[in-house]
Amino acid sequence: MPKNKSKKAINWNRISGDYSKLFWDQNIRQFWVDEEISLVEDKKSWKTLSKQEQTTYEKILAGLTLLDTEQGGVGMPSILKHVDSLHDKAILTFMAAMEQMHAKSYSTIFSTLSSMERIDELFHWVEENKALQQKTKIIVDSYENITDDKSLYIAMASSVLLETYLFYSGFFYPLYLSGQGKMIGSGEIINLIIRDESVHGLFVGILAQQVLERIPEKERKELTDKVYSIMLELFEHEKTYTKELYGEIGLYDEVITYVEYNADKALMNLGLDTHFDVEDKDINSIVLNGLDTETKTHDFFSTKGNGYIKALNHDDFEEDDFNW
Repeated sequence: MPKNKSKKAINWNRISGDYSKLFWDQNIRQFWVDEEISLVEDKKSWKTLSKQEQTTYEKILAGLTLLDTEQGGVGMPSILKHVDSLHDKAILTFMAAMEQMHAKSYSTIFSTLSSMERIDELFHWVEENKALQQKTKIIVDSYENITDDKSLYIAMASSVLLETYLFYSGFFYPLYLSGQGKMIGSGEIINLIIRDESVHGLFVGILAQQVLERIPEKERKELTDKVYSIMLELFEHEKTYTKELYGEIGLYDEVITYVEYNADKALMNLGLDTHFDVEDKDINSIVLNGLDTETKTHDFFSTKGNGYIKALNHDDFEEDDFNW
């Protein structure tokens, strides 16, 4: 940018995109703080889990912490630098902050369930786990190499793959347990995070499709083929990671099917054809029910639920809102 070019202030009275105010309002409505979710009852539930189940749960949360840390600190900030709309920049900034809230919420769960010594062990495990580090590197490399519209599209597509695909192997077990009445408070936090990620993946997917439209048509297939290639490369690392985490508690096959299901959701957010074609009926019904991000309420002596979000004058998302 030329040094003498005037800087612009964001004007919310003249919004640049048909969807920007919609997504801003949706993100604001969904704002939450981890300390407001009660985890007291989880202490009792934690004691009923086997040692292996506890280890799986801990490592899942530790792995999710790494992914959210990179998304909030590197991913969203890198992408928003290359987005022209000031309103879209604002939305991405808010999303980045919520990714940090997600990362912090896992530490809140850890502090409720585990000793400081054990927590330190888990964060060391994150640094040493090859599959986790490798899939994180693939995503972060795309963020750190944005130079033009092509690389911006790949970075945005990678962000959608992270938000709508990679996170979900970690979400499986908390949903699986909370759906059986175990670890309800922690499951409620996961449900709130899923609600955020569903909006994040959709929004960045829309931005990615707009960037792709700016690229000459003859070059688009090469880019979309690359997205499928990245998705499949990530899938190989995801299988290794999932085998390590879920193999000993007998859930590997179910989790992999769930990962495939969410990979297709990520591709759909990007306006691309699905690859695995997994149907709802193929997913564990307990976990599938946990993906429902409709407002849940609980009594005040159990968990706070996700219905406490501040009420604003608004209309909920409708399917037609996304037909532009």
